[in-house]
Amino acid sequence: NPKGKCINSATALILTVVCHLTKKRKLEEKIKIRPLKLSDKAELAKLANNKKIWDNLRDYIPYPYTERDAEFFINLTKDKVPKQTFGIEYNGELSGVIGLVVQKDVYQKSAEIGYWVGEPFWGNGIATKAVELISKYGFDKLDLNRIFGGVFEYNITSMKVLEKNGYEKEGIFKNAILKNNKVYDEHCLVHNIEMY
Repeated sequence: NPKGKCINSATALILTVVCHLTKKRKLEEKIKIRPLKLSDKAELAKLANNKKIWDNLRDYIPYPYTERDAEFFINLTKDKVPKQTFGIEYNGELSGVIGLVVQKDVYQKSAEIGYWVGEPFWGNGIATKAVELISKYGFDKLDLNRIFGGVFEYNITSMKVLEKNGYEKEGIFKNAILKNNKVYDEHCLVHNIEMY
């Protein structure tokens, strides 16, 4: 019966969508951002001491990355009021770091976003959810009007993470980055309060 096949196909499609949404909701419930603590030191150093991560970060972040570096960084974040840097937690484990750098002077209603997720946690939607959480925090708690991110031209994954959260490409700064002795463009993606 063709009609029965259509109903069965529609039912299967609905069940597939419901199952997908349920899995996504459960995954998102496992992801949160929280202040870093000194007990994160060893795990932070283990995750950050990765050339694949460092290749997408600014050079002031050391590589190799030691527990001493992690302790220094955690202590820097503890004193900041209001909080601007957070650990990304996945299923109760530290999986990365995310933060906002609130700008100064006439740019005080803007912040730059930065984040990374440790390689063992890649492919779980963690960065996408963490960007959603910190963007909400920036607009709701820090009273920002604009959040922007500078992404190296080869970091397509990070561009997609921002775009999934409503960030739009505002421009490309040609030959702006020197990383690993090579020159690259920087893509600027922006999320404004009107788009929130």
